[in-house]
Amino acid sequence: MHELSIVMSIIDIAETHARNASSSAIEEVELDIGELSGVEMASFDFAWQQATKQTLLEGARRQVNRIPGKAVCLDCSASFPIRQLYDPCPVCGNHLLDIVSGKELRVRSLIVV
Repeated sequence: MHELSIVMSIIDIAETHARNASSSAIEEVELDIGELSGVEMASFDFAWQQATKQTLLEGARRQVNRIPGKAVCLDCSASFPIRQLYDPCPVCGNHLLDIVSGKELRVRSLIVV
């Protein structure tokens, strides 16, 4: 379950930034999680509930922006939405793609007090 290690990294990032801002609490965290990032959201939610206990993120609002997958075909240059990493180009059938969005996994913002 790599979702737990992802949540632990988010906690570390958030607490480091909160301490650097001399804050004692985090009100909100905004996350970008791409649909192609490999994060299973039910597991992520469970890991979040357990791991944030007794941290600055306990009780904080969590906003998750799910970033849809988008790719560009390296053969015909078609741009299209993609649901899985190995989907073919719908125009020419090529599997050589440049994934331009959907693999994001980042802390976008924090509101600290």
